[in-house]
Amino acid sequence: MAGNSFGQLFKITTFGESHGKAIGVIIDGCPAGLEIDEAFIQSELARRRPGQSAIVTQRKEGDEAQILSGIFEGKSTGTPISMVIYNQDQRSKDYSHIADKFRPSHADFTYQQKYGLRDYRGGGRSSARETAARVAAGAIAKLLLKKHGISVTGYVSQVGDIAVSRDYQNFDFSKIEETAVRCPDLETAERMIDLIKKIKKQGDTIGGVVSAIVQGCPVGLGEPVFDKLHADLGKAMLSINACKGFEYGSGFDSVTMRGSEHNDIFENKDGVTSTKSNFSGGVQGGISNGMDIYFRAAFKPVATIIRKQDSINEAGDDVIVEGKGRHDPCVVPRAVPIVEAMAALVMADFWMRNIGSKV
Repeated sequence: MAGNSFGQLFKITTFGESHGKAIGVIIDGCPAGLEIDEAFIQSELARRRPGQSAIVTQRKEGDEAQILSGIFEGKSTGTPISMVIYNQDQRSKDYSHIADKFRPSHADFTYQQKYGLRDYRGGGRSSARETAARVAAGAIAKLLLKKHGISVTGYVSQVGDIAVSRDYQNFDFSKIEETAVRCPDLETAERMIDLIKKIKKQGDTIGGVVSAIVQGCPVGLGEPVFDKLHADLGKAMLSINACKGFEYGSGFDSVTMRGSEHNDIFENKDGVTSTKSNFSGGVQGGISNGMDIYFRAAFKPVATIIRKQDSINEAGDDVIVEGKGRHDPCVVPRAVPIVEAMAALVMADFWMRNIGSKV
């Protein structure tokens, strides 16, 4: 199977399955001398882990990352960093009823057709469980970026038809973690939570949007042709399970604007060049321009619902599929740290390409 690695200079390879013994990640290209805060890595994993609130899956995983290599006396050595997270709360029996059935909107059918076999227990390699390894790697990318004044922040900006009405500049990011839904607009957050609980009681699921901002990015990250910065950010987001859409800057709203409205006018204050507006989303010609990079990632409703659905089995016979076990009624609260991690991995990779191999 190809496609388990991401990045060029700051490169990760993830491994493991949802109901296997463990999942993990190898980071190749992290520069030597970076101080590795293991408590921070664990705190990032805690934000993604299941069972953290009443509105997410109740699978109980501690998600404790064990560092196996690449760290000595609290600092990166420049050699591959490997981390493993052991699975602790698998309930494979929850999936025995769909061993030969294709769940609607899952990877079951395509996986079976492509490889001729599949791990039906939670989706195996195609499970969102794999994203825990990305978050662990993303934490190290964040540590590298922080050293150079770059930060990545994500929050839930929409659940179903309930959306925040203000731009990110008007929010206090310290409030993001104050609610289970990770929305800094606390009043809107309560409405989102109520909707998710209502949907959960109905045995159904609902989608949402995660917004993210990269601040402190220097001018010059990204390449002008195939390796545009926003193109890699888009690939990173769309590689996350259930992500169905990506837009940066003015995004799809730009089609309603005139060029005279949309153009970001340059200005120079005290020798610093910036733009009066930021419809470009911090990226022009595929290269960062020093302004905030902001984007939105849309997530579909989780495909597993606790309702009966028509489908077929491997023999092509009509069957009924009904979800069992523990699943998220809405993925976006736990998707926030995943979005941040993938954005951090992109930014760390482009920083390495642009700057060099020493901290």
